[in-house]
Amino acid sequence: MTDQQKKTTESDDRALYSDFYPPLAQWWQENARDFPWRFGKTDAWGVLLSEVMSQQTPMTRVLPYWMSWMDVWPTPRALSEATPAEVITAWGTLGYPRRALRLRECAQAIVERHAGRVPDAYEDLVALPGIGNYTASAVLAFHYQQRIPVLDTNVRRVLTRALDGQESRGGSATTREKQLAERALPADRAQSVLWNQATMELGATVCTAKNPNCDACPLRENCAFAAAGWPGLGQKRTRAKQSFAGTNRQVRGLILKALRADPAHALSYEQVRGVWADAVQLDACIASLDEDGLVVIRADHSVALP
Repeated sequence: MTDQQKKTTESDDRALYSDFYPPLAQWWQENARDFPWRFGKTDAWGVLLSEVMSQQTPMTRVLPYWMSWMDVWPTPRALSEATPAEVITAWGTLGYPRRALRLRECAQAIVERHAGRVPDAYEDLVALPGIGNYTASAVLAFHYQQRIPVLDTNVRRVLTRALDGQESRGGSATTREKQLAERALPADRAQSVLWNQATMELGATVCTAKNPNCDACPLRENCAFAAAGWPGLGQKRTRAKQSFAGTNRQVRGLILKALRADPAHALSYEQVRGVWADAVQLDACIASLDEDGLVVIRADHSVALP
């Protein structure tokens, strides 16, 4: 494709996508959920914290944890001075507790490299511990109001369905999905910010994976997926499905739960043995938690939060 053809294609794309922006913008203004990290009610640190916490976790579940963390550690400097035990305890049952330690490491890096201010450059953000492309893009778009595609599972689902007429089947973002996100993004900076927020919210609340509420969707009139009869609705990429019960993830969670509940955040090995009957699996999980920096194994084989 020549440069001229590419420009023409992108121009045609923008003309097509412009049909979606007005109804989407109106829907956002009328239906967006009022979280405390939206609408300029927090700073860049609050946005970053919300984005890390909401990875693979619904925002409604994140809300009480976010509010508690912001109350105790309202700045990167405050969190940087917390102990690992404090952040692991405060993380509670959000899941994937390694994120708590990475947030502390991120806060320390912000203090050391950027004088305690969350940076506003993509390269600086992705260089922070635990911050990848999505979180960096979200902070730049949602707080610093920059024009940059923000591509999470919900956005991918909305764009793939509405613009390509196909089901988004999960997994890592495809080249086509990345192209859609870039081409669909309005050229106007302010509109691009709203577009990112609104497509994400639409995917979370209306254009859901298994039971989309198409009657309430502002894109229904021009949606290629609906026009095609919802082909492959709800299909996902084939992969082995693992039950949570009995997995190492469950055992690790039970160990951390017991440590958080103990006033000293420490348990003798005999006490830990009461958490799970399978001693071999229990020992393997203790070792993996120690390797991840989530617990400390003491000389007497007792286990404690770091």
